[in-house]
Amino acid sequence: MMPITRMKIFVATLILFGSYFMVGCNYENADAAAIIKVLEKESATWRSGDSVAHAACWQIRPYSTILVSTADGKFYDVPPEMMMHPAPGSMGKGGTSVNSNYKISIHGIGAWVSHDEVSTAADGTKSYSKEIRMLEKVDGKWKLVGQSIHMYKK
Repeated sequence: MMPITRMKIFVATLILFGSYFMVGCNYENADAAAIIKVLEKESATWRSGDSVAHAACWQIRPYSTILVSTADGKFYDVPPEMMMHPAPGSMGKGGTSVNSNYKISIHGIGAWVSHDEVSTAADGTKSYSKEIRMLEKVDGKWKLVGQSIHMYKK
């Protein structure tokens, strides 16, 4: 029988931890991709006026919070229920948005994301924001539970 050497133990440890790390990374990458998909869907459905698809991106909780600061210094504490039942005329004004610079932290069934957003209104006017989004995995699907949007002038 061959004696166990330190090198063999080291290699076995690397393989074991490497396998664990790769499984963890694949899981996290799949969740990160699913989270980004929800965020992009939420942005698009707001602009298109699809209130049913927009509401499907959200899970309102007792602790849900939506805070918005505008580029001109105003602040809004938006009732989370407005994501499920928006005020008439608040959705569907067209335009597009592009999110970038995603930073995602996933912890089990909870996640937070920061990103930059450039929104282009139907008339071509651009607005800029830094956003923080909080999500939870509900029945296997990522849902928004809160957000903080900080608009700025470029």
